Amino acid sequence: MLSHGRIWSAIDRLAERNDLTASGLARRAGLDPTTFNKSKRTSADGRLRWPSTESIAKILDATRTEIGAFLGLGAVRAVRRPVRPVPLLGLAEAGAGGFFDDGGFPTGHGWDQVDFPGNPRDNVFALEVSGDSMLPLYRKGDRLIVARDAPCRRGDRVVVRTTDGEVMAKILHKKTTRLVELVSLNPTHKPRSLSLKDVDWIARIIWASQ
Repeated sequence: MLSHGRIWSAIDRLAERNDLTASGLARRAGLDPTTFNKSKRTSADGRLRWPSTESIAKILDATRTEIGAFLGLGAVRAVRRPVRPVPLLGLAEAGAGGFFDDGGFPTGHGWDQVDFPGNPRDNVFALEVSGDSMLPLYRKGDRLIVARDAPCRRGDRVVVRTTDGEVMAKILHKKTTRLVELVSLNPTHKPRSLSLKDVDWIARIIWASQ
């Protein structure tokens, strides 16, 4: 049965499967970030509000999901994932010395903490976005959960730290034995090509609070 609750549940599950919040899913589909907010699901007088077919079509296209699979998500009961604190640092601060060890993992003082609903065995940390260099995908205040030891493939969103302390969030376009080619998240910023010897570490972005 196609119900109001099943449709909204499917949207929430689709966001989770793509490591996004409901607002992050809307943003990826080119919709207003508030499109799928909890407040949009019922009116002030208690009447049920349904998402438009256009908005559903856009999120299916953005996540390459078939309509049948989407509707199936509405019948999947949400699994409560464990929440644990992970180290948090401002992205602008990450270029300074003393925050990472030789392997690129968090160390020293100055780190805050943020809760992350992930596997307790995952070796991850969080970086808080500042400025507008990552618009429209990530905004000031968004927190990026990155996995330092996760494999990075072409098309992955990554955080890169250079040997001279520059830290940037980009899309990995290509990595060879000599070069790392990066595409900017913000279309106004040019692509970057770095010599591999100038790269301190690369960490894959696995989740973002938006």
